[in-house]
Amino acid sequence: MQTEFVFAGFGGQGVMFAGQLLAYAAMETGLEVTWIPSYGPEMRGGTANCTVVISKLPIGAPVVASPEAAVAFNAPSLKKYAPQVKPGGVMLWNATLIPDACTRTDITLLPVPASSIAEQIGALKAMNMVMLGAALAARPVLTLDELIESLRRHTPAKRADLLPLNEAALRAGAEVVEQALVR
Repeated sequence: MQTEFVFAGFGGQGVMFAGQLLAYAAMETGLEVTWIPSYGPEMRGGTANCTVVISKLPIGAPVVASPEAAVAFNAPSLKKYAPQVKPGGVMLWNATLIPDACTRTDITLLPVPASSIAEQIGALKAMNMVMLGAALAARPVLTLDELIESLRRHTPAKRADLLPLNEAALRAGAEVVEQALVR
């Protein structure tokens, strides 16, 4: 069984790092992984997305046409990827920035006020970690602690001061989704 994720937004929102961190953590726990980044043609502020495929078995093709989970950091990404999520999948979006809700009835819809949570934690830039924590709670392909351990290993020493903030953001995003799924 494999799980496909798409993370999408504008360049500078941390889309690539969120997907890459998930891929690193999955590899470090012994899972098979592909991570494919894609950038728009713009120099800055253009579209950015990546796909992450995680499996216990070898992955036959890294291309994802219908992801099980899509994570939209901005409105254009929600509009683009919501129709592509496979039935029974999950669509997460940053509800702070995206007032429009997805209306599909055949997938789980999880609006996450990621920017608001990140601001409360102390850094808007941690919004990507809030969304990653939420995505992992929605599709728990590994534990949050395994993801946090990977974050520690892959954070450069010059950024070590951001570890507590990023850990808090991951946990807060996961908590929002866990509470939503209990209802």
